[in-house]
Amino acid sequence: MAANAIVQSDEQGGGAAGGGRGSGTRQGFLRRAFKVRETGVFLALLILFVFFTISNKYFFGVTNLLNVVRQVSLLGIIAMGMTMVITTAEIDLSVGAVYGLASTIVGMMMTKGGLPIWLSIGLGLVVTLGIGLFNGVLVTYGRIPALIVTLGMMNVARGAALVLSQAQVIGINYRTIKDPAVNDFLYIGQGKLFDIIPMLAIFLFAVTLASYLIFNRTIFGFHMRAVGGNPVAARASGLNSHRVKIVAFAILGLLCGVAGILNLSFLGNVQGTVGRGLELDVIAATIIGGTSMSGGSGTIIGTIIGVLIMGVLRNGIMLMGISPFWQEILIGVVVVGAVAVDVWTSRKRV
Repeated sequence: MAANAIVQSDEQGGGAAGGGRGSGTRQGFLRRAFKVRETGVFLALLILFVFFTISNKYFFGVTNLLNVVRQVSLLGIIAMGMTMVITTAEIDLSVGAVYGLASTIVGMMMTKGGLPIWLSIGLGLVVTLGIGLFNGVLVTYGRIPALIVTLGMMNVARGAALVLSQAQVIGINYRTIKDPAVNDFLYIGQGKLFDIIPMLAIFLFAVTLASYLIFNRTIFGFHMRAVGGNPVAARASGLNSHRVKIVAFAILGLLCGVAGILNLSFLGNVQGTVGRGLELDVIAATIIGGTSMSGGSGTIIGTIIGVLIMGVLRNGIMLMGISPFWQEILIGVVVVGAVAVDVWTSRKRV
């Protein structure tokens, strides 16, 4: 009976669809495209590209575009981890300070401590990974709001970086480091692959690819979305929500360490104040990219587009000769708009 009804329905629709099947297919494709979360963000990026290309003849040059990618590389690396944390319905305000602490610790170990470069890097990553784990444990098992935990950790990490460096600039060069691998270390931040592509861009691509595979192609990525979207249902299905959140915080801490070490390599020096305010840019890029502040919904591709939007905005404004203070205003407006859109679309879905 039901099968006959389906057949009859198909036969009745066949004539109508026969003549306009091409247009129907195109309309269906467009509807599916605009349902994809990244589509709106990508269109915003495309509009910015067109606007700044028309406004300034230097914007669309290969050198300038590669420079934009290099400038946002470290921001993008940290934003990958922030996407995972926010998807679990948590947040981390300590990322800028942990990023600065990683640079300071590694710089101090290589110069004042006299340790080999790669050992210093390993110890720096262990410290930032430990900070991420500590944040996650306090948030989950300690039942302290993430806002409070990470705000406190931000002050702890920033203070530790200033104490270690004594608020002085730590230089990285062959005079301050005896390890002969110093040039190799500086190359990973300052070098270019094939003398064209910045090494920082290569690291951004590698981290983005790994994050995408974890977030979209593993069961752990599904667990993060489940824990953030409906924690009650997640617990009822047997998911260990505490473990999922702790791992998300740990990944973010590790990526802060990676970005901080790359920054040290790129600049060739570090001071305790590095990374101040970076957490706001990271959260902004993540939200602009479509990750929901309420948790349960995030997208790695959207985040990297959000990172590029911020980079294009800043670069385009600079090339147009507009005061850099307008960057903060524009990014603030974009963030509020992105959150408003997320709230409105969430209500419609409900």
